[in-house]
Amino acid sequence: MDAPPVFSIRDLNFYYGPKPALSNINMKVLPRKVTALIGPSGCGKSTFLRCLNRMNDPIPGARVDGQILLEGRDIYAPDFNVTELRQRVGMVFQKPNPFPQSVYDNVAFGPRTLGLARKKADLDRIVESSLRDAAVWDDVKDQLKQNALGFSLGQQQRICIARAIAVKPEVILFDESTSALDPIATGQVEDLIHDLKQDYTIVIVTHNMQQAGRVSDFTGLFWLGELVEFGETDKLFTRPEKELTDAYLTGKMG
Repeated sequence: MDAPPVFSIRDLNFYYGPKPALSNINMKVLPRKVTALIGPSGCGKSTFLRCLNRMNDPIPGARVDGQILLEGRDIYAPDFNVTELRQRVGMVFQKPNPFPQSVYDNVAFGPRTLGLARKKADLDRIVESSLRDAAVWDDVKDQLKQNALGFSLGQQQRICIARAIAVKPEVILFDESTSALDPIATGQVEDLIHDLKQDYTIVIVTHNMQQAGRVSDFTGLFWLGELVEFGETDKLFTRPEKELTDAYLTGKMG
């Protein structure tokens, strides 16, 4: 029996003021899978990603129609706790954004804020396990008191991933999180995404179609705010159902 979806998106429309940025999006995000969102710049994929943990809320004039259900609960319902949502749905941004403080304090920030560790020893364990899960422990274990900004961009991004997973989310969103990295660091993050899906549901936005093909189980093509096609990555890349999908994947459009 198939596991129920983590996210069910139903008839989603998103507006910046009067202008729709997303129109009639319907999609399911399955647990412990990697879902990739592709499409040209400005097509709505990052806007959609930010809808999944309500990062668009502070934007003046932003509003949502339709539903985004997280395990059956509408995250835009008035009684849904946004702090709880951000704990359950973490995010890694395009450019590494570690706080200007130590590696340890970066990873410990969320657990401290949420009261997830009662003792220093508990916090130590969370920090170490998160850095290990983010495949950066060996790089930083002897420099935990060093400012996180002093590390390479690839290491900074993995520190940010450790910070995201330290609060034990169910979902991790990656918003073009390798676009600022060199090829070696990009490969390390891609390997990490493959490992993390054993425990987390992952949604990535990528401008790199080859990356989507390498790391994802499902792919959706966004075009002018609409979801043109969504399905298993292997099928979408080799046997797309829509002419626009085929044209984009073969470089004829976009």
